[in-house]
Amino acid sequence: MSEKLSHINDKGEANMVDVSAKPVQKRTAIAEGFIHLSAEALKQVNENTLKKGDVLATARIAGIMGAKETSSLIPLCHPLQLSKVGVDFEVKANGIKATAIAVCSGQTGVEMEALTGVNIALLTIYDMCKAVDKGMRMTDITLVNKVKE
Repeated sequence: MSEKLSHINDKGEANMVDVSAKPVQKRTAIAEGFIHLSAEALKQVNENTLKKGDVLATARIAGIMGAKETSSLIPLCHPLQLSKVGVDFEVKANGIKATAIAVCSGQTGVEMEALTGVNIALLTIYDMCKAVDKGMRMTDITLVNKVKE
């Protein structure tokens, strides 16, 4: 069974989906990802001694800003009036888990905003730690949940 791609028109061209007939609903999405860091990089993040500054505070703001700019970054995403974006971190023994939540009342989902938020947060950690750790890897980036009410 093959489903028709919603972003492709009858001519096979990319186009933005028309969501005007969909009801406005509260929509929530949660995404997460992980960045593997060396022991030294984690130590400096935890002690807030990296030369670029407070890694987690900067990454949180960057993730929020990234989620807000999703429609500017991904061509066929609808611009959304987000009512909430949050980014949280959990420091583990081998890296940092980032979780992003995006909420809006609208006619289309916010999963791309949550995924963009978590990716930008992880990229910011990467940027701020790259002088200390050349072997960082971002993994397990996934949509955890999406709900419409």
